Amino acid sequence: MTTIEGIYENGKITLNELPKNIVKAQVKVVFEEVEEKGESGKRQLGTMRGKFEIPDDFY
Repeated sequence: MTTIEGIYENGKITLNELPKNIVKAQVKVVFEEVEEKGESGKRQLGTMRGKFEIPDDFY
């Protein structure tokens, strides 16, 4: 079994890479929801603030 990721859009699947050494095979397609990024498309900084403590003697 080989797994290759890709994108489904407008009725077409575009694979991120071509399968190696496969001439013919049965295919199963699993659709995962794609999360849209925020307006700017950037990560929000500071979301983990206060969740971890670093000991004073950590170097």
